[in-house]
Amino acid sequence: MTDPSSSAHPGRLATTLSYYGAFIGLGLVLASLGPTLPGLAELTGAPLNALSSIFVARSAGYLTGVLLGGRFFDRYAGNALMAGMLSLMAICMALVPLSPSILPLIALLYALGFGEGSVDAGGNTLLVWLYPTGLGPWMNGLHFAFGIGSFIGPLIIAEILAREGSVMSAYWVLAALLVPFILFVGSLRSPQIADHVDSHAETISEHRFTIILVAALLFSAVGIEVGYGNWIYTYAVTLELASPESAAGLTSAYWGAFTVGRLLGIPLAARTPPPAILLLCFAGTIVASVAILLYPESVTVLWVCTCLAGLAVAPMFATVVSLAERRMPISGRVTGWFFVGSSAGGMSIPFIIGQLFEPVSPAWTFNIVLAVVFVGLVVLVIFNRYATEDTRG
Repeated sequence: MTDPSSSAHPGRLATTLSYYGAFIGLGLVLASLGPTLPGLAELTGAPLNALSSIFVARSAGYLTGVLLGGRFFDRYAGNALMAGMLSLMAICMALVPLSPSILPLIALLYALGFGEGSVDAGGNTLLVWLYPTGLGPWMNGLHFAFGIGSFIGPLIIAEILAREGSVMSAYWVLAALLVPFILFVGSLRSPQIADHVDSHAETISEHRFTIILVAALLFSAVGIEVGYGNWIYTYAVTLELASPESAAGLTSAYWGAFTVGRLLGIPLAARTPPPAILLLCFAGTIVASVAILLYPESVTVLWVCTCLAGLAVAPMFATVVSLAERRMPISGRVTGWFFVGSSAGGMSIPFIIGQLFEPVSPAWTFNIVLAVVFVGLVVLVIFNRYATEDTRG
């Protein structure tokens, strides 16, 4: 791999910060859907089980974005691509509240997901190229930046809804907040494309099983993260455990704990092996979900366990990517295949929860989360036993 040291890339720190800014913007956008779900249902006249199809559209767009975007980052200037995809996200956010029915909304969420997937795959790939050694803390820092955006986004939405009651204003403000990040990342020099990108076909062939396992781990990580984060608001309101304003605060508490967890993940990644971190994450998620199921009427348990879940979920994604980087060389195309798993998790888990939420019981939110945790644990055991070792010198 080409060593993108500070001499080869003089603005490495500024470039790193620009990626962190892009991921703050990504977090702002990704965390916006849950608190605005009832408002979007009102605007489009669609019931919640029908509106859950927008999760599928968004994740399908994300899947397309990580696959195509990953290949683009292997060929073209990464920072310019990042700025372009952030611009696409801003345009889609501005248009979402103008959708008169669910079909235009589905189309916009697909395009929004495409931008999100491209930014996600690109940011992770470019950071790996910037830091060929000592990646763990920097990668956790990148996803800590995402957590900052995820925490701020629901707070902004809650404040706007409290003052104006307008979903439209909330989306327009978030779209405007992306502009500084677009200008920052677009103004800087892109990292040099890694040498091993030219042999990505051989890399994929040699490490195919490892890629599948990493994708499965990311399926679990993202499925848990967005399944919990996107439905906790509606869960609390439906069971009358919180008012709409308080439920928005609960969502922010989840993403706030998520942000703290990402911050704690930085020193943790420097001292603890990735498999051990993942075990801690799964254990915390199990405790939080089981406690909510055992005490469904307790507001205190809901708040405490929501925060615990946010802390537990937070380090998962960056830890899986760091784990993969230890086992094989990373290119944009490889990252894209990794994120097929995360896209599948983000697409299927919220959708499944939505299909069971009203017809069966809101409690199935946490039953589904526990099932996904079990899948992740099984995959982690298989990964530790059978994944290929990195053959780079």
